[in-house]
Amino acid sequence: MKLHSSFRDPSGFVFQREGLLYRQVNQSYQETYEQLMSSGLYQQLSSARALIPHEECPVDIAPNPGTAYKVIKPAPIPFVSYPYEWCFDQLKDAAVLTLSIARRALQYDMILKDASAFNVQFQKGRPIFIDTLSFDRYQVGAPWVAYKQFCQHFLAPLSLMAKTDFRLNQLLRVYIDGIPLDLASALLPRSSRLNPPLLSHIHLHAKMQQKYADREYPQEQIPGRVSKNALEALLDSLLSAVRSLKLKTQKSEWGDYYDKTNYAQTAFEAKHEIVRAFILRADPGSVWDLGANTGEFSRAASNLGIQTTAFDIDHAAVSRNYALVKQNKETNLLPLCMDLTNPSPALGWNCSERMSLVERGPVDLVMALALVHHLAISNNTPLEDLASFFSQLGGWLVIEFIPKSDSQVKRLLSSRVDIFPDYTKIGFENAFRKYYEIVEEAPIAGSERTLYLMQRKVTLA
Repeated sequence: MKLHSSFRDPSGFVFQREGLLYRQVNQSYQETYEQLMSSGLYQQLSSARALIPHEECPVDIAPNPGTAYKVIKPAPIPFVSYPYEWCFDQLKDAAVLTLSIARRALQYDMILKDASAFNVQFQKGRPIFIDTLSFDRYQVGAPWVAYKQFCQHFLAPLSLMAKTDFRLNQLLRVYIDGIPLDLASALLPRSSRLNPPLLSHIHLHAKMQQKYADREYPQEQIPGRVSKNALEALLDSLLSAVRSLKLKTQKSEWGDYYDKTNYAQTAFEAKHEIVRAFILRADPGSVWDLGANTGEFSRAASNLGIQTTAFDIDHAAVSRNYALVKQNKETNLLPLCMDLTNPSPALGWNCSERMSLVERGPVDLVMALALVHHLAISNNTPLEDLASFFSQLGGWLVIEFIPKSDSQVKRLLSSRVDIFPDYTKIGFENAFRKYYEIVEEAPIAGSERTLYLMQRKVTLA
């Protein structure tokens, strides 16, 4: 079955067969594919873990064997994420990877024809380029056709995050073909025009787009015919611009959560032991940690070799988590930004190009630690609705209930009327029993909190 998201590239498409992903390489891409494979570029990039490796498969499994030249099976990606779910440093690392690949391709007389941020995923703690068909043969004098795309997908959001507000990467949810450069130029502070790379690649680039958008020019008259040296200089300039961008110190509500936690070290250690024991009992192959903060408890799963995705609304917390992943060379943990009150929806053409969070599940085990009170009280979400939502995401659930007597809940209720009569331990259990069997309950010693291991009912209430 051809994937709904794979329709734009005439060189081929991704399809699914018996739960595995394949890519059909069309006959029209034959010469380019052969150059990619025989030149040494593929081997160099895949060995460096910059390009997803693949194996060739029989052509007769292709959905359209009459137009197929090859069928390849890429190495699997544990979890598909999108640029609007990445923290600043993840997007920056993806940009550096894309430019480095383009620079290296030129050495093999090839070039990237696509520079979409959606062509990058994260595997084993680092970004990796996944679109094998994004390479084209270099033509002398030709401009880089992906220049505009790179600026819209990478440089614009990174600049806006660094110079204006880190939350502006969410514009990539609205503009999935990249943030328009005229919009980026308008949103950036005037001081950004004093930055030569930003002046050139965003502000002046936006003006050039507007100039040529309203006129008809023969292709040969449009500025941009460049030598190979000039093209290399362009890529180097973009790389320098990306690397120079730094995120301002963020004010974070929850980034230092574990430094301000209200339970003693003994209770914290007891919680760790219970969570680990619950994970071992469920024996999952994949885990989603919702409201993971900096990944303290995500690592209870990932350190066991379990593929774990750690979601949090707080950009600073996700950034810190990603920094730890890089520092410790962790390979089983992926931190992502996610607002669970407004999780990533299905986007794009026919609402099918980018999957919703729910569509990317279910996983074996969901963890929701120190989370329920935020969703139930801050967001006014009924407990039964939470139970229903979690049950869509995974079969097992490790969840923490924090009563109103806890200081963290008191903090949430301090500025509002308590309209939550059902927010009690009994009310919580009754709501979740409609969707789950409570397998085990464990009070956290030294606190008023309780951890539960639940298993989704085969037949939901």
